[in-house]
Amino acid sequence: MAGWKLDPAYAHLVADFGSLDAVFALQGEKITKDPLSDVIRIERGGVRYYVKRYREAGSNIRRYIGRPRIKSEWQNLKRFAKWGIPTAEVVAWGMERRLGMFQRGAMITRELANTQSLLDLADNADERLSNPRWVQKVSLQVAKLTRRMHDRCFTHNDLKWRNILVDDSAQVFLIDCPGGTFWWGPWLNYRMIKDLACLDKVGQRTLSASQRLRFYLQYRGYSRLKAEDKTCVRRILKFFEGRE
Repeated sequence: MAGWKLDPAYAHLVADFGSLDAVFALQGEKITKDPLSDVIRIERGGVRYYVKRYREAGSNIRRYIGRPRIKSEWQNLKRFAKWGIPTAEVVAWGMERRLGMFQRGAMITRELANTQSLLDLADNADERLSNPRWVQKVSLQVAKLTRRMHDRCFTHNDLKWRNILVDDSAQVFLIDCPGGTFWWGPWLNYRMIKDLACLDKVGQRTLSASQRLRFYLQYRGYSRLKAEDKTCVRRILKFFEGRE
């Protein structure tokens, strides 16, 4: 049984985006490919779209039980949009099961025009990262959006610079969140620390100590560190020690 939805605003693309069969037949520029999935980029009417297609539910236990990875991807992007977190627009989505088992699934998103990932900027020593005002504007957005997720007991679980896009006006977008989910109690605290540690991983080599501290204070909504924050900061700094 296949379940597939196309946003009514894109009904004019029904020939290409109207069914799973049509989506899996699409040809385009290859972006990524692995044993589970592939991503291609296509252009229609002057607009570019990313088509992500899964042929398996995911690795490990997802192969048999639980929510398929592709379903997590579209649901989380839709959550972001609902929560006011700028992200890629989901144009079409769905999956097919047979005898209750995942067979295939796909998601199409509209390209966020004129954007680059923060990781690309860092790797290319982009001059914007040397502009304190630009860094402050971007840092504040990332801090607030991260806080918005965490206040809902939701963590991204892969909140790395490569999954944060920024456009020419320094508008921030969060993308690629198949591992994001809700947590409670000590598990939530651990995952929140992980999100912050993922952000700081590139921050350590790209930003000054004062910029990194300012980000943390923006995230917390404080003007200065409290006693409990010092413990939290130490956990963030040590999170990846011995893990890589």
